[in-house]
Amino acid sequence: MTAQRDGEIFEAGDVALQSGAAFPSLQLAYKTYGTLSPAKDNVILYPTSFSAQHTDTEWLIQPGGVLDPARYFIIIPNLLGNGLSSSPSNSNAAFPKVTYHDAVAVQHRLLIERLGISKLALVYGWSMGGMQAYHWAACYPDMVERAAVVCGSARCAPYNHIFLEGVKAALTADPAFRDGRFIEQPVAGFRAMGRVYAGWAMSHGFYRDEVWREAGFTSLEDYLVRSWDATFARRDANDLLAQIDIWQNGDISRCAAFGGDFDRALGAIKAHMLLMPGATDRYFDVRDNEDELGRLVNARSAALRPIPSVLGHRAGNPVNNPRDHAFIKAEIAELLSK
Repeated sequence: MTAQRDGEIFEAGDVALQSGAAFPSLQLAYKTYGTLSPAKDNVILYPTSFSAQHTDTEWLIQPGGVLDPARYFIIIPNLLGNGLSSSPSNSNAAFPKVTYHDAVAVQHRLLIERLGISKLALVYGWSMGGMQAYHWAACYPDMVERAAVVCGSARCAPYNHIFLEGVKAALTADPAFRDGRFIEQPVAGFRAMGRVYAGWAMSHGFYRDEVWREAGFTSLEDYLVRSWDATFARRDANDLLAQIDIWQNGDISRCAAFGGDFDRALGAIKAHMLLMPGATDRYFDVRDNEDELGRLVNARSAALRPIPSVLGHRAGNPVNNPRDHAFIKAEIAELLSK
């Protein structure tokens, strides 16, 4: 169910979580690309998105690309629950409730304790990775020079939460889900989850204009079967539930430092901020980033650049999509020039 590790492991030891529970022998899987400069000032942190492992997202890292390993030292930390870092699928004990704050705190330890890095030129993230980028900018404002939030937000909006409730309901309706966990992998549940996701991840226009034909699919059913029916079956179902919980409870202000004060959390950010929602994203809505933009009162700069795409949420992960890829590349190049 999980990819083979080809990176490294940071052994974090027993970690005190936001919930008050202890996570014994927590492991953070990560991979690095490029060369760290002598001044250690060329670091880009690139957290993973929902269900993704670093091998799924490293395509963005290429010479002359959006994230260029010829110029920058790039680190992909795998989010807790993704099957490589500590997750239900690789933990002997019951998996405790974890948050973005917990994940980012361990990532911070990786940088400080193992890599000796105290400055980040950029934190770049898409979707759940973008939510982590926001947490980084708020929690470590003196460390983050720039942050790019691609199809993400500072907290999970109610509409986004409801979308995820539908995903959970589809997955857990499978009879393999018993007493709060999956006792085996849910074949029907994975397919149902993919069908729900297909409707939310892409836009109305994507289906209206049959854009899927451009990728060689012969019918709408062909697209659904080959693009979505088995998308999540490559992951452990209990891992997926753990990451959905992190996503739904995501909020940069939900910690001791900010006490739930959203304005205070956004006001703590000092970085150059680039908010890049998908213009047709259905669950990370442009309007949430518009609202956040006006609250980034202490950021060095703050820009809202919606991706002009019909690909919905997928616009932020433009594999085999040269137009959206070029848009993102140009915006990141401008951000890195500041």
